[in-house]
Amino acid sequence: MEEKHFGPVWFIPGENKGKYPFCHSVYIEGECILIDPASDRNRLEKLRATAGVKSVWLSHWHEDHFMHLDLFDDLPLWISRDDAPPLSNLDLLLDWYGLDHEEHRKFWRQAMIEQFRFKPRMPHGFLRDGDIIRLGSLTVDIIATPGHTPGHLAFFFREPAVLFLGDYDLTRFGPWYGDAYSSIEDTVASLARLKKIPARVWLAGHETGVFEQPPAELWEQYEKVIYEREDKLLKALDQPKTLEEIVSLWLIYGRPREPRAFFEFGERALMKKHLESLQKRRMVFLENGHYVKNVDDLSKFLQAHTCSNGKA
Repeated sequence: MEEKHFGPVWFIPGENKGKYPFCHSVYIEGECILIDPASDRNRLEKLRATAGVKSVWLSHWHEDHFMHLDLFDDLPLWISRDDAPPLSNLDLLLDWYGLDHEEHRKFWRQAMIEQFRFKPRMPHGFLRDGDIIRLGSLTVDIIATPGHTPGHLAFFFREPAVLFLGDYDLTRFGPWYGDAYSSIEDTVASLARLKKIPARVWLAGHETGVFEQPPAELWEQYEKVIYEREDKLLKALDQPKTLEEIVSLWLIYGRPREPRAFFEFGERALMKKHLESLQKRRMVFLENGHYVKNVDDLSKFLQAHTCSNGKA
């Protein structure tokens, strides 16, 4: 992929087209601000040595956006207040992912240290929703876009009309909202907010990365993935199932994949969020460790369960 400049806003492509575990970075020329340093380690080292880097901003706390933060340990770090806690402590970071499975937690702990070079960091300051930051001739609007993470931020650069979407990346996979503090409802609301920003160029954290034409259909396709996942889950609950039985269907990833601790975690995390959402809307009920689709099915399940225990 090619590096692209939109006035003082530079798009720095990540390795492997910005696919996980890499992302695309954004650099603000003149002010020497680097956003999401997990693109290309060699390019970021060169950037610091030539154009210079004075501070680092993070759109959110995930590892595929801070992977090369160790190159800038001596520089001020800025992030939203809501996303700062997991950067301060590795155990807390694993808790924020909801990693309560021992094998999965062990895998992720090792990856965070060895692959993503995690080091505890305390922010120099916080970026807040509604902040208008003037950087010479460039004006930046800070936009809260929770859902992916509770404190996820997008950045609108007014003069070139460039909007950095962070991890609302318009990929075919669809949105991620599987963390302990992620939210499907907030994700949908944030997408609606981002669509209204009067941008002419859209930059995303992964894959395609640069959209110089309105991505109208992509917005719809991206959000549609949420409802397609829910529909698959509801169809799978034609018969009551445990969480483990649901995870074993691989409704998100389609089939078992390796490393298992990575993909099985993702499958479970996203399915749990959908189950929680369906329970709130009283479309699914949890009874004796089984998820049951509706009130009629729940009644039948309870009757069958009672009979099987000899209590009818």
